[in-house]
Amino acid sequence: VQLQASGGGSVQAGGSLRLSCAASGSIAGINTVGWHRQAPGNERELVATMTSGGSTTYADAVKGRFTISKNNTKNTMSLQMNSLKPEDTASYYCNAKRTLAWGTSRDFWGQGTQVTVSS
Repeated sequence: VQLQASGGGSVQAGGSLRLSCAASGSIAGINTVGWHRQAPGNERELVATMTSGGSTTYADAVKGRFTISKNNTKNTMSLQMNSLKPEDTASYYCNAKRTLAWGTSRDFWGQGTQVTVSS
């Protein structure tokens, strides 16, 4: 699976951005997609996930502000980010997880897209 992220940019605090990620290749067995982010000096952290059944999870820091969605027909996922804060500044990575045998899984990552929020 190849993932191509887009939509990052610079915005003032309180603004909005929408990130998109397009998947290509074999997506068979992909049962969870999501977004992670990494700020300089920090570890990569989970932002939001969505299962094939549509269940979502969000990091506490983004609940109520970010919304993850996906389009199964177009093999795309998106992250709508509203009420952005300077602490949301990071490189954002889309992720797809494929379930394998014996309870294992494999992660696929898109390239990072930079989001910068100024105060």
